[in-house]
Amino acid sequence: MQNIKVLIVDDSAFIRKMLRDLLEIDSSIQVVAAVKNGKEAIEYIQSNPVDVITLDVEMPVMDGIETLKEIMRVKPTPVVMLSSLTKEGAEMTFKALDLGAVNFLAKPTNIFKISSSTDIQDNIIEKVKEASKVRVSKITTIRPRDSKIINTQPNIMSTAMKDSEVKKIVAIGTSTGGPRALQEVISNLSGDLPAPVLIVQHMPKGFTKSLADRLDSISRVKVKEAEDNEILENATAYIAPGDRHLKIEAVSKNKYRIRLDDGPNVSGHKPSVDALFYSLCDVPTNDIITVIMTGMGADGAKAMEQLKVIKNSTTIVEDESTCVVFGMPKSAIATGKVDKVLPLNKIANELNKMLGV
Repeated sequence: MQNIKVLIVDDSAFIRKMLRDLLEIDSSIQVVAAVKNGKEAIEYIQSNPVDVITLDVEMPVMDGIETLKEIMRVKPTPVVMLSSLTKEGAEMTFKALDLGAVNFLAKPTNIFKISSSTDIQDNIIEKVKEASKVRVSKITTIRPRDSKIINTQPNIMSTAMKDSEVKKIVAIGTSTGGPRALQEVISNLSGDLPAPVLIVQHMPKGFTKSLADRLDSISRVKVKEAEDNEILENATAYIAPGDRHLKIEAVSKNKYRIRLDDGPNVSGHKPSVDALFYSLCDVPTNDIITVIMTGMGADGAKAMEQLKVIKNSTTIVEDESTCVVFGMPKSAIATGKVDKVLPLNKIANELNKMLGV
C-alpha cells in the first residue's frame, strides 16, 4: 500500500515542523514537502505528485482562499484547511469548503496543544487519511445554489405553521462534505414545512453557530444552533452544537424539547447522529424521517436501523454518485432498512413531497 503524500502549506516554520513531525508518526503518511506560502505550493503541485494538502487560511503572498482557488484550477487535490477558532476564521472556513476544500482543522488557541494532546494529533491524522479517500471531482461539481436568489424571501414561515403542534420530525446526519450538502438540502425546503428539522453535522465547537447562521441566510426555513430545553417548532432547523449530543424528549402530546448532552462520544463522535436517532426511539410520534448524507464512517446506521424497527420510520440516504465520502450512507444501506437512495439534488424535493408541501 502506497503512502499518503502530504504537502504542508503554512507561513509559520514552527507549525510546518510540528505538523510534519505529527503526521509522520503514522507510517502510512509521508510529508513530501512543507512550504511557506501559496505561490510555492502551486509551483510544487504542478511538478510533483501530492495526495493531500494541509493549507493555512491566513498567509502572506497568497492567502489560503486564493491558494485554494488556484489549486482547484491548476490541479484539483484534496485540501484540509487549518483555521483559527474565531468568527472570522469560521466564515473563511465555510468559504473554503464552498470552493472545494474537503475538510478543516480548528487550530487550538494555545498552539502548543497540537504537540501535547493525543486527541488533537489523532484528529489531524484522521482528517488527512479521510481526505486522501475523497474524489475531488465530487467536491468541485456539487455547488450550493446562489444565495442571492434564495435570499429574496428568506425564512418565509407562516405564523400558523410556526405555532402548530409538532406531529412529524425530520432528522439529518452528515459528516465530511456535509456543510455543502446541507446548503443544497436546507435551502430548498419549503418555508411551510410542517416539521422541525434536527441536524447533526460532525464539526468542532465554535463552527456550528456559523454554519447555522450561514444556512439561515439562504433558507426559507429558520436555521439556528440548538439550545438546551428549547421547544421544537415546525419549519425550523436545529443544528447540534459542536461539543454536545442533540437529543429530543417529549414534554406533552405533540410538544418536544431539545436536551443537549455532554456525555461521552457515541459511535466515536460528539455530536453523534446515533445519539440523536436513539433519542427519537423514545418519543411518542411515529412520523419520523431520517436522512443520512455524505460522511466517513458509520455514525447513524445502528440507531437508524433500531428506529425503523421501533417506529417504522422512513429513511432517505444520499446516493454514492453525489457523496463526497460514501461511508455513512453505505453503512446505512448495508442495514437493509433504507427506503430511498437519492442524489443530493433530489433530497429536499422528496422531503417536501413526503411532508405534503
